[in-house]
Amino acid sequence: MADQHHRSLIKAVSWRITGSIDTLIITFLITGKLKWAFTISGVELFTKIGLYYVHERIWENLSFGRVKEPKKDKPSFEI
Repeated sequence: MADQHHRSLIKAVSWRITGSIDTLIITFLITGKLKWAFTISGVELFTKIGLYYVHERIWENLSFGRVKEPKKDKPSFEI
């Protein structure tokens, strides 16, 4: 079963929100400056959504590590 494009985009956004919160906290702990933390996490939020989406679509087109599902019109006797 293949993912649709909107599924990949939603996965990218939800993952980046999680990652950006992490970046925000780490940046604040390192710099002690909330403005820098929001700036850095805000920029990387958008760049990494795009990168993740492209990465996800490339992997969607690769057959590496996938097993073909049997056709549904033929009964499978595997246990």
